[in-house]
Amino acid sequence: MAVDLSFYKSPLSEEIREGGREKGRAEGAARRAAEDVLDILEVRGIDIPDAVRERVTGCGDLEILRHWHRRAVTAPTAAEIFEDA
Repeated sequence: MAVDLSFYKSPLSEEIREGGREKGRAEGAARRAAEDVLDILEVRGIDIPDAVRERVTGCGDLEILRHWHRRAVTAPTAAEIFEDA
């Protein structure tokens, strides 16, 4: 008995796979950006409270993470990366 596998070669199947790949790339980029923010704070010797760590790692928006990344370079405390200058 042969199983019809044509769906897996169809344009719809490829579109579903590509959507999953794009989502995975975006999640990976956000995870790396969050790690960069935390790394900067750590290298600067700034204490990172759990609430800050959770907020940073829970963020999936690359623009926000980029903003926090820039703020992490000069902010005197970890919580101040969330404040606008």
